[in-house]
Amino acid sequence: MKRAGLLAALLCVGAAPAPAPLRVVSINPCADSVLMRVADRGQIAAVSHYSHDPEASSIPVEIARRFKATSGTAEEVVALAPDVVLSGRHVAPSTILALRRMGVRLVQLDVPTTIAESVAQVRLIADTVGRPERGAVLAEAIERSVRAAKPADSRAIPALIWQGGGLVPGTDTLSSDMLRAGGFRNLSADYGLKNWDILPLERLVAKPPRVLLTVGEGEGAGDRRLSHPVLRPLARHMTRAAWPERLMHCGGPTIVDAMTRLRVIRSRLPAA
Repeated sequence: MKRAGLLAALLCVGAAPAPAPLRVVSINPCADSVLMRVADRGQIAAVSHYSHDPEASSIPVEIARRFKATSGTAEEVVALAPDVVLSGRHVAPSTILALRRMGVRLVQLDVPTTIAESVAQVRLIADTVGRPERGAVLAEAIERSVRAAKPADSRAIPALIWQGGGLVPGTDTLSSDMLRAGGFRNLSADYGLKNWDILPLERLVAKPPRVLLTVGEGEGAGDRRLSHPVLRPLARHMTRAAWPERLMHCGGPTIVDAMTRLRVIRSRLPAA
């Protein structure tokens, strides 16, 4: 018994201490939304200032404001002594230099243009903070929402997402890939538009989509042109539906809400 107790004591003394949790600073608003799902709260040293803005946040602001926020300057980031910084590709050279001097790991994230790329990014962030199992859970939730939104028939309904000023996402965008997965066809290419381009109202009237998704919380929110009388006759052939602005900002968990919204919109369309 004494020898067993002594052995146990020696094992306790010689055991390596548990690694300290990573301190993560995110200066990327889309990384913020993933971090909230995969990281421990104590790991998050700061989030992007965009997540504190109700107009720009992809996560509930009341949750985001529980964490510090930075504008992404080198001084702010370095002062937090992070182990890892999550950012986009366009980081100020001064910030990169300061992080390198400190030996801080910088993970730069591309803007995903497909659902698959966004899922891979979720897994990368989860791996970075040492929580791959949570990344797997979130990835499965996204993929499950995509499967649920897949229509029973093969019709690809012509659709267009319209932001204020007539700005529309093109075919090589995450928005377009979500439309495709939900059984719609992004009509942007039919107008000869680039990835992000302006569509004049006259061209919309000349060739209206079957479904027009208007960015905002209400139909035509933020763009008076969508109240123009010239659009009234189109009501018989074109369904308009609100597309919340937060669904435009990021992938990750936002995809779940976007696919659910597309499934509802499609289910309410009148029979062809």
